[in-house]
Amino acid sequence: MKKIKFLILITSISALGGLLFGYDTGVINGAQFYLTKYFQLDAATKGWVVGSALLGCLFGAIAAGPLSIRFGRKKSLIISAILFTLSAWGSGLPSYMAESVSLLVVFRIIGGLGIGIASMNAPMYIAEIAPAEKRGQLVTFYQLAIVLGFFAVFLVTYFIGNSLTEAESLAFGWRRMFWSELIPSGLFLFALFFVPKSPRWLLLKNRNEEAFVVLTKIHGEENATKELIEIKKSLEKETDKKKVNYFAKGVLTIIIIGSVFSLLQQFTGINAVLYYGADIFEKSLGFGKDDILKQQVLLAFVNLVFTLVAMVTVDKFGRKPLVYIGSIGMLTGFLLLGFTIQQQSIGVLSLLGVLIFIGSFALSMGPVVWVVLSEMFPNKIRSVAMSVAVAVQWAGNYVVSQSFPMVTVSEVNNNSFWNGSLPYFIFSFFIIVIIWFTYKFIPETKGKSLEEIESIWNS
Repeated sequence: MKKIKFLILITSISALGGLLFGYDTGVINGAQFYLTKYFQLDAATKGWVVGSALLGCLFGAIAAGPLSIRFGRKKSLIISAILFTLSAWGSGLPSYMAESVSLLVVFRIIGGLGIGIASMNAPMYIAEIAPAEKRGQLVTFYQLAIVLGFFAVFLVTYFIGNSLTEAESLAFGWRRMFWSELIPSGLFLFALFFVPKSPRWLLLKNRNEEAFVVLTKIHGEENATKELIEIKKSLEKETDKKKVNYFAKGVLTIIIIGSVFSLLQQFTGINAVLYYGADIFEKSLGFGKDDILKQQVLLAFVNLVFTLVAMVTVDKFGRKPLVYIGSIGMLTGFLLLGFTIQQQSIGVLSLLGVLIFIGSFALSMGPVVWVVLSEMFPNKIRSVAMSVAVAVQWAGNYVVSQSFPMVTVSEVNNNSFWNGSLPYFIFSFFIIVIIWFTYKFIPETKGKSLEEIESIWNS
């Protein structure tokens, strides 16, 4: 029982990187509704303000691999926590230092660097400390933390938005929304000093005794010995990390599969809904300001509930079944939303479509992608391979977030045929691709150790 409590504690602390990922993503949703009007942003500039953080995420994910190899997963997460804190502090400053969108963008990019580093290192760290039979559930803590971050920030922005007049919200309310992130980022930074280093990273650095101590705390002495032998055998089978050829056919194939799967998570359109939910509710669905904030809280609640469902089923049913079930649900939700917008019969069915999509994503591609990425790569290439896959994901996120507002206002989308529904049919196409790609290329990893999963690619 003591070992389980310790495991859950260090998993929860490292998963706070996910909470800040969700919080930072959600805060721009609430804040951009006001800062867009404050700075009188056009569609392209608004896309840049929202999407700028994603460029930071991209470069943060690229840097995360080398940082993780050299300094370890724990210290990389500490670096990300510092960047989160700096970003939260600076994003509220433009009103007092200068009326500058550019300054806001700079701090958003800094926050993005923190997200990029955490989004690779947090799930990988959890996967490397977790027992095989609980790994899916524990890595899903990361996705749960992302969702809790969304939920928390929607409640915060709802409270701030409703406690101020519209003029006050436009003048300084959105800055308070950014500053509210200082609380979770400070907690994350403090708590990280109490988690151990990853045992697999320690073994990569030939720090065997330290690795054994950590494994013993997590698994008990007998199981720790078995785990240590298994990991060392895996490392001994591979060449020295300096000689790893990432362009060798077998290695490159694994990286490409992981990267495409990661990219497809973004092409579901999830972050179009999460970043621009306020716009969707206001313009596409015709809700007013108070309704928008209520719908956002409802959206976050559905996201939370179905993430909890995923947590208790991912190790029971497996990764691939959840993707299939969730993809069918996402497709149903977006087709329902798309057709109601196209036919200009917007109402309860349109809102239901959004909620079905969110719930289905939370059940499937939300948590499963992080679980699969954290466990599919061999020990020696895990840091670099996951860095590439996560960087590709952030690149896809940027493309979607930058293009969505422009497609939304385009003449093609607003002609008499589409009536504003085109983006949701585009996303529906990619959801169909997900079903095919998962069936064809993604192995089922339920219940297997990281070393057993490695052997799948070698067979």
